[in-house]
Amino acid sequence: MAAAAISRVLGEMPGLAIELVESEAIGTVGVGEATIPQIVLFNKMLGIDEAEFMRETRATYKLGIEFVDWLHPGHRYVHPFGSYGLDMKGIEFHHFWLKGRALGDATPLDAYSLAIVAGVQGRFAHPRPDQPGSPLSKLGYAFQFDAGLYARFLRRLAEANGVRRTEGRIVTAERDAENGHVAAVVLDSGTRIAGDLFIDCSGFRGLLIEGEMQAGFEDWSQWLPCDRAVAVPCANGGDRQPLTRSTARAAGWQWRIPLQHRIGNGYVYASAHLSDDEAAATLLAHLDGAPLGDPRFLRFAAGHRRRAWVGNVVALGLAGGFLEPLESTSIHLVQSAIARLLTYWPTQRFDQREIDRFNAAHVADYLDIRDFLVLHYKATQRRDSAFWDYCRTLAPPPGLAEKLAIFGANGRVFREGEELFTETSWLSVMVGQGAVASGYHPAADLLSDAETLARLAHIRHVVAETAALLPAQDDVLRRIGCDLLEAAA
Repeated sequence: MAAAAISRVLGEMPGLAIELVESEAIGTVGVGEATIPQIVLFNKMLGIDEAEFMRETRATYKLGIEFVDWLHPGHRYVHPFGSYGLDMKGIEFHHFWLKGRALGDATPLDAYSLAIVAGVQGRFAHPRPDQPGSPLSKLGYAFQFDAGLYARFLRRLAEANGVRRTEGRIVTAERDAENGHVAAVVLDSGTRIAGDLFIDCSGFRGLLIEGEMQAGFEDWSQWLPCDRAVAVPCANGGDRQPLTRSTARAAGWQWRIPLQHRIGNGYVYASAHLSDDEAAATLLAHLDGAPLGDPRFLRFAAGHRRRAWVGNVVALGLAGGFLEPLESTSIHLVQSAIARLLTYWPTQRFDQREIDRFNAAHVADYLDIRDFLVLHYKATQRRDSAFWDYCRTLAPPPGLAEKLAIFGANGRVFREGEELFTETSWLSVMVGQGAVASGYHPAADLLSDAETLARLAHIRHVVAETAALLPAQDDVLRRIGCDLLEAAA
């Protein structure tokens, strides 16, 4: 991602040479297969044709994330990409929904989202901003793709933009005696590669950012106790909805990501509450098709590097930190850091004030996402395991505690500055996880009770009617030339 983006944006800069060092002998995590809508902008910035991208990466579309059994067993809701209903009287739609609940209308919030209704039915269409009166105008979407195929796709783009790729494994680094910067890396072949700026994409190891620059790590395990994952793809089976599914389990949660040719699966769990063997057995027992390989185990700690940029080393992806992929944010954090690096692209003076700003924004990204992830665990009614007892009773971070208190008082949802998740996202998960608002915005009473209920019914009807007219996702994929593998009979 970094090589493709930097070469695309800065490739014509005089004297700039970009060298990508990779080793086929080193495996990648390769399970970050679900994304959020910002990836659409990243691909557009790279000049990628969406149809070609869908074919090359065996991708499917994504309208949201379905959460199963998170509030309690048997319950489900969807965090959608897009909006709910229609704002009225200058205030957000959900206040009228809350008023409707007070009047006895028990319709779930999900019924007012086109992304949810269409997604559950397996339907998809692109947004239509040219139709402001339609629910399609505010639809958002993302992708689910084969991460390995996406990497190869981007490698071809980068090389076409002049990036030089070198095969090899880095075994050591040389430092400048005067300023402490990394002067060069040395490969296992003995090849020495010098550079002015080094972007560390070495995963959890943090080969340069931690091994050389000792950036430090902020551990958030107290709030996010899951520290293991086991992953395995399986043959297609069940549905191919344009949704990522997260199902709560006894000691964590299981992901399900339907692609064109297979389904990605994994169980994120807390090793303090579950053994590796038990996790693998649970995962294998809940697949939609035959496993396509042996389970792969990952170990991690939730948190971030205290400084993602030190000297002339910038860390991206897992080298910069890790938050479990509950809301599909891993690839976004890479994308966000690349955009920030392009904004603060250094001269050889490496201005420390700019580096400090980069690092502050890096920490803010992780903080915003952390609080949103903790919400899923904290706001639950599950009492069926020691893991869920721990999560339900933990003291939330201050920012999350404030958001929950404000919503509980009057149904208000606040977004801080430029934080990633919108008011819609916070509303979706707070309501989905059982948070209850004791009131609503007073302006909702500007509509009579009867008109409020009538408008709610009309909005539900328009959403349902629009969803029913959309094509099946599989038809959309076939129309752009995708070769779909169907479930075995």
